[in-house]
Amino acid sequence: MKHLVVLTGAGMSAESGLKTFRDANGLWEGHDVMEVASPEGFAKNPELVLQFYNQRRKQLLQVNPNTAHIELANLEKHFKVTIITQNVDDLHERAGSTNVIHLHGELFKVRSTKNEPEILDWKKDLNLGDLDQNGNQLRPHIVWFGEAVPLIDKAVEICATADKLLIIGTSLQVYPAASLMHYVPENIPKFFIDPNPSISSTKNLTVIAETATKGINQFISIL
Repeated sequence: MKHLVVLTGAGMSAESGLKTFRDANGLWEGHDVMEVASPEGFAKNPELVLQFYNQRRKQLLQVNPNTAHIELANLEKHFKVTIITQNVDDLHERAGSTNVIHLHGELFKVRSTKNEPEILDWKKDLNLGDLDQNGNQLRPHIVWFGEAVPLIDKAVEICATADKLLIIGTSLQVYPAASLMHYVPENIPKFFIDPNPSISSTKNLTVIAETATKGINQFISIL
């Protein structure tokens, strides 16, 4: 089967009711992103950070995959599909996708503050005093600003094996994820779904100026 690599971002989940990462003022749910998405913010006010992610977790429990998530999962009948996502939600998995790489972590997981590989499934609130087996505070399993992206090398390797590339719901402006398309073989077909695309179609790039749910249908019809 041909290998379809899909890069997804916040626009993928927006139509499920999840708010995109930050608004025009750089705020995330009314907070400066550095207050709630950086190691410094966590050190300064861990209770604020934990409460922030508790709210995100509750919101995620209330939404469902949209048709774009479901159509991507259905493509596994015809392609080997690997999804590389900047999103921390589990909507791809809930829609049925079986091979998902989360570059920026996962909202329904937490990890030890001292032992990074110790990762636990977690759907309830996370509070100060919730500890790992060695008595260390747990934190959201989220890659914050200033932290390394552990799975970026794996993502690069995956992109190098793509037969087709689909980019959906991301502006291609968040690095290092934005650099991934440059590791895809130059001659393979590439598709970019975005309601306000910053680039135009070229020889090997087809731009579909639609939302995720509308654009995915156009992509499938092209296939």
